Amino acid sequence: NMRQNRLRSFQSKFMAKILITSGPTREYLDPIRFISNQSSGRMGVALAEAALDFGHEVCVVSGPVHVSYPTNAEVVSVETTTEMHDAVGNHFPMCDGIIAAAAPCDFRPKTFVDSKIKKSGDGMIIEFTETSDILSSVSHDKHAAQWAVGFALETDNGIENAMKKLIEKKLNLIVLNGPEAMNSETNRIRILGINGIIAGFEGTKHNVARNIINTIFDSLKNSTTAF
Repeated sequence: NMRQNRLRSFQSKFMAKILITSGPTREYLDPIRFISNQSSGRMGVALAEAALDFGHEVCVVSGPVHVSYPTNAEVVSVETTTEMHDAVGNHFPMCDGIIAAAAPCDFRPKTFVDSKIKKSGDGMIIEFTETSDILSSVSHDKHAAQWAVGFALETDNGIENAMKKLIEKKLNLIVLNGPEAMNSETNRIRILGINGIIAGFEGTKHNVARNIINTIFDSLKNSTTAF
């Protein structure tokens, strides 16, 4: 339609290299067992496809997933949160922006046991420590022309918590969704900027991803700086 053609025309003058993080990470207790989450990588795939459809370059940093990323995207595969942190740190300087759709583990076991932990009859107590905040570290270091878009998966006080993340992590936009998005074909999201909600979409992750990309570049178009 006419709006899409106009948008394509605008975007052809503003091609970006976008770093997309996707999927879960794993944190190991011993060589056999790990903690992780239900993130499937489907949103990351949809975002990569949408960005490529609009003519952008895409680099995906992905945790372990069963989905396939587009063949014309550069894909960097990682497993742990530290590996994802390092890969994002290495690739973001060459990119114009980041969309952090991954669900890295927030915690990891304080100690890693070299051999498989055996049953003792006494159960097991595991002490956890927090992992580094991948998006916050690159967003705080981004230069003036770079932008950062995060995802907030919240079960309670979604808007309040998402706004807090947006400010603390120095993000340009944040995408708010709920736990029902994990391992699902569909998603219902709201996009927040510094002044609150600017858009809301629901449907297949493919359609939602196209709307996210559109919203990011509409925001770019209407701003003299990155946002």
